[in-house]
Amino acid sequence: MARKYSKAATKKVARALHKRKKGTLKSGRSGKTVKSRKQAIAIGLSEARKEGKKVPTKKSVTKSRTTKTAKKAKRSKS
Repeated sequence: MARKYSKAATKKVARALHKRKKGTLKSGRSGKTVKSRKQAIAIGLSEARKEGKKVPTKKSVTKSRTTKTAKKAKRSKS
């Protein structure tokens, strides 16, 4: 079976986790220090994706948004 993530992507994630533990990993626009382990992993994968490494695409969240808007529309009609 083929690897889901490339070795380079794994290194990016490891580097992000190391920076988080050191306290120097910053998030996108706000520039706040990252405290969450999950967020550090997401940042590492995002950087790998930007460099074109082998990383699965992000899962979309559109389904939950559409159901919320549909529910709002139903309520407003009633």
